[in-house]
Amino acid sequence: MPEEKSGGGTSTVRPRRRQARGERRIAQLLEAAARVFCTSGYTAASTSSIAREAGVSPGTLYQFFPNKEAIAIELGDHLLARWHTTYGEALTQAHLELPLAELLDAVLDPLIQFNFENPAFGVLMQCTDVPGKVTLEHENLHTSALARVEEILRGRLPDAEEADIKRIVRMTFSIFKGGLDLTLAAAPEERDTYSAELKTVLHRYLDPIIGSA
Repeated sequence: MPEEKSGGGTSTVRPRRRQARGERRIAQLLEAAARVFCTSGYTAASTSSIAREAGVSPGTLYQFFPNKEAIAIELGDHLLARWHTTYGEALTQAHLELPLAELLDAVLDPLIQFNFENPAFGVLMQCTDVPGKVTLEHENLHTSALARVEEILRGRLPDAEEADIKRIVRMTFSIFKGGLDLTLAAAPEERDTYSAELKTVLHRYLDPIIGSA
């Protein structure tokens, strides 16, 4: 029977508490999945290993997720939403009006920090076995980011050919991706050095094209 309020009617306190507990459990399982994906890789990970990492039984896990793929999709959605917010905050108009060296600091620092804090992001986005929904959403987000940077570059290079704009943006993204991978793989005490080297490489590439100011 539903719990009655003292003044009559049905209380909603308990359902809200159950929902809150469920949300906490989901967060616990997603955090455990992120750790397992990072240590074992997505392909080798299993629901049993995720449940064990979360400190719950497999039966508890299955109350919330039917399989590993569903966990990856939920985790991917969370990470992609955070990534979208991060790069949106990095590519603000105020940052884009800064001199090149300061612009690189303002844009790259939060993007690099995000990847340090969310290593499962790289694991999921680079794995070929993840569910197609995760891959598609990542590709859409990447396309959106490319378009945003192309728009920015057109503003700085109004006379440039469209093919040149696209080439410069893709080269910039490739340099960033390669440097980011090296930075993430570096020993903790060397990460700042690698991050600085990445900015130096990008500055040397972009400075002759768009100038330092």
